[in-house]
Amino acid sequence: QVQLAESGGGLVQPGGSLRLSCAASGFTFSDYWMYWVRQAPGKGLELVSAISSGSVNTYYADSVKGRFIISRDNAKKTLYLQMNSLKFEDAAVYYCMGGRVWGQGTQVTVSS
Repeated sequence: QVQLAESGGGLVQPGGSLRLSCAASGFTFSDYWMYWVRQAPGKGLELVSAISSGSVNTYYADSVKGRFIISRDNAKKTLYLQMNSLKFEDAAVYYCMGGRVWGQGTQVTVSS
């Protein structure tokens, strides 16, 4: 079965950190660019970060540059997003996507 399954979301205080994971199955994970996309309440989808198949190239939205780090482990078929110095505006549902497959999303809440 082709699927992506995110985990690692939760409640964190401003300035805190979270690490999201996305486990892939059913397709050749290592062939594809992978993406983290988020959607805040009442807002549209925002591309947060992307990483090439071999991890050579990465992309970060200006809003997260310097705070988030994307990485992947092709042997484990897993995508990661290390989120540091979290802000209120980072609160959203975070989705991983790649190979035309979307995960179900994981909620990140930033609250004091």
